[in-house]
Parts: sequence; C-alpha cells; structure tokens
Amino acid sequence: MNVVDSSAWLSYFASDGNASVFAQPIENLPELLVPSITITEVFKNVLRQRGEEAALIVTAHMEQGKVIPLNAELAKDAAKWGVLHQLPLADSIIFATAQKFSAVLWTQDRDFEGLVNVNYLSRKSP
Repeated sequence: MNVVDSSAWLSYFASDGNASVFAQPIENLPELLVPSITITEVFKNVLRQRGEEAALIVTAHMEQGKVIPLNAELAKDAAKWGVLHQLPLADSIIFATAQKFSAVLWTQDRDFEGLVNVNYLSRKSP
C-alpha cells in the first residue's frame, strides 16, 4: 500500500523534477490510500494558484484511490505520532494513516525525512 503526501501530489500535478518518481504510487490505484487531509491541502493549494476548476480536476484524480477519512481513532494516533516526531498537524495525520495501513509514505516534505516506511525525495526543480 502507498500513501502520497500533499507535497508529492503537487509535484506530480506540476510535472516537476520528482513527478516521474511519484507517478509510480499515484498511478497504482489499487494500492493507493489517500488521507482526506491531503485532499484538503492539495485543493487549497491548487485553488489558490489555478482556480476552482483546476482544483476540482486534480482532487477528482486523488479520489480514484481509497480515501481514508479522519476518524477519532486515527486522530488520536496522529496526535501521538505528531508529539513523538514533532510533526505538524496535517503531516501527523498523513503519517498516522500510512502507519495504520503499513503503507509506504511518498513525500518530498523534510518533516518526514528519516521516519520508518517513508520514501523521501528532496525537491527537484522542473
């Protein structure tokens, strides 16, 4: 199973230097888990930069994976991981989702660098 962080989704949609690497987990739909918070982050970012139509298009692609909602159990797990690894709120939810499903987390967000089951790539320019 794979979880793709918001930074990796944005890389993929922007076709930047890491897009081809992130294409592997994103395009493997049967193995793709999508924390609902990533939809929020990506929608907000694309809405700001390109407008609502573009934001709806990219998030529709995200929703082809299995969307994982934030429930009470996952919220508490996220809080624990956030405290343990000093992760921001959204990152702690994304990490907790990956841990819950024993998934690989794909990202270019430094907050995840060095954590277990994380495939971290440093940002590359287009």
